[in-house]
Amino acid sequence: MLAVVSPAKKLDFETDAPEMAVSQPVFLDDTEELIEVARKKSRRDLMKLMGISENLADLNYQRFAHFSRPFDRTNAKPAVFAFRGDTYIGLDADTMKAKDIDWAEDHFRMLSGLYGLLKPRDLMQP
Repeated sequence: MLAVVSPAKKLDFETDAPEMAVSQPVFLDDTEELIEVARKKSRRDLMKLMGISENLADLNYQRFAHFSRPFDRTNAKPAVFAFRGDTYIGLDADTMKAKDIDWAEDHFRMLSGLYGLLKPRDLMQP
């Protein structure tokens, strides 16, 4: 079985994630293409395009400007620990043990409008 969950608008890049093996998102090259397009948009364009508030548009404008490769543990976080929100409250990733993450790698995916389909250990930037 493979469970696929929707993304969350709320992200947590302040809390440290536990040390673990990490991976790169499979569609990272496509993500970079989207970032390049987004960087050409104004804050107002992003607000309209993404259907988000002015504050979120400003936040995303800054995030797009600071996006950089390669991803590593100094500039990115495993997706399972980055997403927050209603769907992820029940998951409670912060209490997951290594064996739980291993199981999730085979049975759990997170959708992202920017990254596509993410595995729990896939690194992502805000």
